[in-house]
Amino acid sequence: MTSVVQRHEDLGTMTVPRPRIRSIGLVVALLLLLTLLVLSVMIGSTAISPSVVWDALFHPAADIDHFAIRDYRLPRTIVGLVVGGALGLSGALIQSLTRNPLADPGILGVHAGASFAVTVAVGLFGVRDIQGFMWFAFAGALVVTLMVFALGSTRQGSSPVFMVLAGVCVGAVLGGAREALQLTNPEAFDAIRSWNAGSILGRPLEVVWPILPFFAVALVLVFVVAGSLDAMALGDELAVAQGVRLARTRVLAIIALTLLAGGATAIAGPIGFVGLMVPHVARWIVGPHQRWIFAYSIFLAPSLLLVSDILGRVVMRPGEIPVGIVTAFVGAPVLIALVRRRKASEL
Repeated sequence: MTSVVQRHEDLGTMTVPRPRIRSIGLVVALLLLLTLLVLSVMIGSTAISPSVVWDALFHPAADIDHFAIRDYRLPRTIVGLVVGGALGLSGALIQSLTRNPLADPGILGVHAGASFAVTVAVGLFGVRDIQGFMWFAFAGALVVTLMVFALGSTRQGSSPVFMVLAGVCVGAVLGGAREALQLTNPEAFDAIRSWNAGSILGRPLEVVWPILPFFAVALVLVFVVAGSLDAMALGDELAVAQGVRLARTRVLAIIALTLLAGGATAIAGPIGFVGLMVPHVARWIVGPHQRWIFAYSIFLAPSLLLVSDILGRVVMRPGEIPVGIVTAFVGAPVLIALVRRRKASEL
């Protein structure tokens, strides 16, 4: 009980920005995202001027630049917006739920579960479209999430350290099994090679519409449990004393996490580190308030994903690097920095 009280005192003494400052920061994050949305449409193997982008959107003509914007860059940008928001929100949710600052869907094996399930769908059942991927990705994400929570639980409750170890182990096993399955029928997996690397290239809007309702449900669930997660950050005992129903909160959070991580993986493949980095940035800005962290993550995560995607387009022109590889290059040193700055990242 002493440790719980001490934790409450530590959280109470943290410097938290005033609501006005948090609101201004949120507006700045929104403006940054809007700017990157425009740049994502303009920048590619060839740069397109803002006037041409405007004409392509509002006065379309039979022009090659207009065709590239409407059929490729605009859908790609919208996919990046949706997937980035889902990844950032799922990362913030899983860090709060596990009280582990190093947790994200990738480290806890959720991406691996969804990816393995999609590999099974392609290799064993011949699934080739997003509507089929979606259900397998959701199922794989849910199974691995439950497995990691079960393996990371002790008699004293959930252990963040054990959860990370369980997630890494489960992810490694499923990753090896996925590679082995792909080697048995390489031709069947050529069509999803870019998907395996984590990419938003060539994703039409038709792959987004079936999953948007699930993201909407997850978004509602996330903000429903936000207040309970704030209380749980003080410890289960104090949370129960404040009337929080722990089992209900965890079930709703796991459902939301499964919908977000599974849906994002179904659309773009396994993209790591976005859900790890962005919630930390949000927490440094707004303090330990989950609703604000979730709100900032919705804006900052797509910004990070779009910046990574733009970098992937320009560093190897006329070719490009999948966004999942770019985020991995950025995320690895950031992960090391987060481990070394324990106090800044502590939950």
